[in-house]
Amino acid sequence: MTPEDILAAARSAIGTPFRHQGREVSKALDCAGLAVYVADKVGAEYQDSPGYAARPSGGLLESALDAQTGLERVFEMQPGDLLLMRFMGDPQHLAIYAGETIIHAFAAGRKVCEHRLDDVWRARIVRIYRFRGIS
Repeated sequence: MTPEDILAAARSAIGTPFRHQGREVSKALDCAGLAVYVADKVGAEYQDSPGYAARPSGGLLESALDAQTGLERVFEMQPGDLLLMRFMGDPQHLAIYAGETIIHAFAAGRKVCEHRLDDVWRARIVRIYRFRGIS
């Protein structure tokens, strides 16, 4: 698995409508669903945890990511990394870093999209995770 494989998988979902707990590309995905789809597509190990609230609280999303054996926490971003983000309160959003852009299922955009990682989006990053087994 390479960063290019991860980005290709994420980009193949662009345009998929947003739906909370969506797990089916081209039908509906949310930000966690996009991460699950990408992990599955590239053969990364993952455990899906459906049944979460639309706004995870109590550190639920952080705990779920920390428990993923197929992810490792890192401190510098490289393309293909999974970004944990906060809008307000607890971290509640995931995106895939693509260099100058991010790919994510964005409720406000109502679909999976790719756009520039500007200073506003960069300030939302709380943690960085990398899929284990990247070559």
